Parts: sequence; structure tokens; C-alpha cells
Amino acid sequence: MSKTLRANLLLLLTAAIWGAAFVAQDVAMDTMEPFTFNAARMLIAALALLPCIRLLDVLERRRGGGGAAAVRTFRQMTPAQKRTLITGGVCCGVALFFGSSLQQLGIKATSAGKAGFVTTLYIVLVPLSGLFFRRPVRRNVWLAVGLCTLGLFLLCVTEALTIGAGDIELLLCAVAYTAHILLIDHFSPRTDCVRMSFLQFLVASALCAGVMLFTEHTPLSALLRGWVPLLYAGVLSGGLGYTLQIIAQRDTDPTVASLLMCLESVFAVLAQWLLLGELLTHRELMGCGLMLCGIVLAQLPARRRLTRRAAGEACGETGGHPEN
Repeated sequence: MSKTLRANLLLLLTAAIWGAAFVAQDVAMDTMEPFTFNAARMLIAALALLPCIRLLDVLERRRGGGGAAAVRTFRQMTPAQKRTLITGGVCCGVALFFGSSLQQLGIKATSAGKAGFVTTLYIVLVPLSGLFFRRPVRRNVWLAVGLCTLGLFLLCVTEALTIGAGDIELLLCAVAYTAHILLIDHFSPRTDCVRMSFLQFLVASALCAGVMLFTEHTPLSALLRGWVPLLYAGVLSGGLGYTLQIIAQRDTDPTVASLLMCLESVFAVLAQWLLLGELLTHRELMGCGLMLCGIVLAQLPARRRLTRRAAGEACGETGGHPEN
């Protein structure tokens, strides 16, 4: 099996894990409150990343990684590197807190399948955010926005032309995750992204725990009853899913990677049907289809141009073809 095929299969597995996590989040609401669940799952995700950090350190040493991008322990980092790591972890953790909290509140009021598609709207919002930085937005992106807007109308707005509170929370969740992606894009080239993820999970857990203490009261027995969705969302969706993404994206094309990962919304609907026996209406399924078309349309052209440009730069620097 080639490295590329293996990487693509790992990304497909990641999308399936993330899609099924929406069902875990939905089921967890039967026994505990949203902020209690998020505080626990984020803490579990952070703890699950500790052995992953150790494993990646070992793999990096075996590969002979060096230079500025070499893996270093926190003690080996310079003061500037430590500040970048901590700043990135805190900023991403705050964005993750808002995104995950709004998502959990939205899932409580709607369904796992709908939440999966509305949340994935961030893939369209990310290129649109370039307007704030005076970057041109391609016509294909505007067409994608139109498709997603129509899809959202079919998915969220009822025939009586009303929209639920849960739908608004999911839309705001997509905005929060857009900020989260932009922050990761800014900080990840400057620091160790797995360690930064560990910090963001700790920050998000602490913030959720703070809100939980003042607004919720979930007994320990409720957490024990909901241990299955907690472990799934924390260990598999958080720790394992993120690590698989990092490892797989080293050996595959970014266009293929982005398309495979956005399939989490499709897996969310399938998981809702297979595990909960819940089906979307024909109107909602049509909305999901339009949104999926818009998501794919928004991603492909930009990623292809980026890949060609990166390949051209690599050929210019080495005088030959870049290695896969």
C-alpha cells in the first residue's frame, strides 16, 4: 500500500470518527448538561494527547527531523517559542470553547445530522473571511455561498418561515470555528501544533468548567452513566482524530485531504440514521445536498492553485520535481 493511499484511508477514517462524534454529543445530552460534557471531554482529549505527543517525538527523532521545525520539549524551547506556543494554545482554546459550546447547545435543540452540516459551513466562511483582509474572493466561492445559503434555508427554516434557536446557535458555532481555523493557520507554522492542541483542550476545558460551576449541576453519577459518549468524544474524536489528521496530511495532497475531511458532515447523517434510527426529512436532505455541493465547490479551485504554486516554488528552488 502506497503512503498516499494509506494517508487518504486514514483521513477517511478521521472523517468517520468526527461524524459519529455528533451522535455521541447528542446521546450525552440525555444524562448531562452541555458545559459539563464539554469540560469533561476536553480534559479527556488533552490527557489522550499526552501519549500522542510522546509517540510523535519518537517518530520525529527516528526520521531525523532537524532545523527550526524540529520537535522540542517545552524546556528546550526558547522564551520566544514558549510565548508563541502558549499564546497560540490560549487563543485557539478560547475559540474552541465558543465553537464547541455553541455546537453542543445547538445539538441539544436540533439533531446530530443537521449539526454536522451546519457546522461544516466554516469551509465556506474561511475564504469569505479574506474580505476583512482585503483579499479578493473568487466567483466560485460566491456561488458556493449561494448554494450553502439555499441549503441552510431548506435545512433550518421551517415552512412557516421560522428558524429555531438551535439553528442560530449552530450558525454562530460555524463562525466560531472559522475563527478557530484562522488562528490555527496563523500559529501552527510557528510552533508545535500537537502541543498547541494539548494546550487548547486544557484552556477550553477550564472555560467550560467555569461556566458549568455557575450554571449547571450535573452529579457524578450522570457522568458515569454517560461514560461511553464522553470517552468517544474525548479519546477518539479529540485525541485520536486530531493525531490521525496530523500524520495523514504529511503524505497526501491538500485538496484531497480537505475534501475527505469535509465528509464528516455526511458521516454525521449516516451515524444518526444507523445508531439513532433518526432520518432527515426530504427538505432537510435536499438542503444537506446543496450545502455539500457548495462546500466542495468552495474548496477545490483554491486548493489546486495553492498546490500548483507550492509545486512551482519547490521546482524553482530545487531545479526538479518536488517529492511527494
